Order: sequence, then structure tokens, then C-alpha cells
Amino acid sequence: MTLQLDIQRASSETTPDDEQLLNWIGAALSACHQAAPAEGGDAGPEISLRLVDRTEMSALNQQYRGKQGPTNVLSFPVDFPADLHIPLLGDIIICAPVVRDEARAQGKPLHAHWAHMAIHGTLHLLGYDHIEAEEAKAMEALETEILGTLGIPCPYLDAHNKEHARA
Repeated sequence: MTLQLDIQRASSETTPDDEQLLNWIGAALSACHQAAPAEGGDAGPEISLRLVDRTEMSALNQQYRGKQGPTNVLSFPVDFPADLHIPLLGDIIICAPVVRDEARAQGKPLHAHWAHMAIHGTLHLLGYDHIEAEEAKAMEALETEILGTLGIPCPYLDAHNKEHARA
């Protein structure tokens, strides 16, 4: 059973290769037990991943969240009735120039921030969120655990250290 990942590149930026993206998203699915074989030999999970520039992400962010400007990642989980058993999990949109700029601003390796955004978007497809403090804590812990299995350090260390320093 394998992940079916449809990757669409609509960005002039350099982006990770298909194998890296598949590895990062697959790690998130495995950690959440979404890549296990389904009964009856059904197809594995399917995700559409679109890598975009600022203009497209700004339009999507405005249309779906009512917020101006680009964001780093948006996720659109499918909302099929459970009895349909369709393997499609949804769509992830990542803004390549925002990821590049954030990695630079945060002093992180670009590949590590890409991995974080791919995993973050996948977890949103699986129902994880970070609106409430407890949800955020759980999602951040899971992201950190998944990234750790890939040899990538916690993406929140600097943000948490700065937060604690202000307190």
C-alpha cells in the first residue's frame, strides 16, 4: 500500500524533489497510522500537493480564510461521508517563496522548513489543528516527533525559547 501523491509545481522557486516530499508526507501518515493497508486491498491514501508562488497563495488565503497576503501552507481536507471509503485525504498548498523567506528569517535549513510545512499540512488533513492552546501543543509535539524520525530538529525551539525569555 503506497501513498498516491499528485505534485503540481506552479512556482518559479526551487522546490524539494518528489522523493523528499513523498518521504515527509509519508512520515506524517505513518506516524498517524494512515498508511496501513486497508481491508480488501483498497488503494493507499491520496493527496494533491500544489507548490505555488505568492500571487496564487494570496488569492487562496483571501478566498478561504479571509486573510490578505500569502501564508506558508493551506490544507483542504476532503469531506466525504465515511461510508464512501474514498482514499483521497485532500489538498495541501505550500507557498515556496514564503517557505524560503521564513527559513532564512528563522535561521533554519531550507529542507528542514520544507519538511515541517509538508508534515504540518498533512496533519491538518488528518484533523489536527492549532487554534486552541491544547490542540497546538499536541500538534507541535507530533510534528516534532515526526521531524525527529527524519533527523530534523524541533522547529519550535527558537520560538519557545524567545517566548520563555519574555515571560
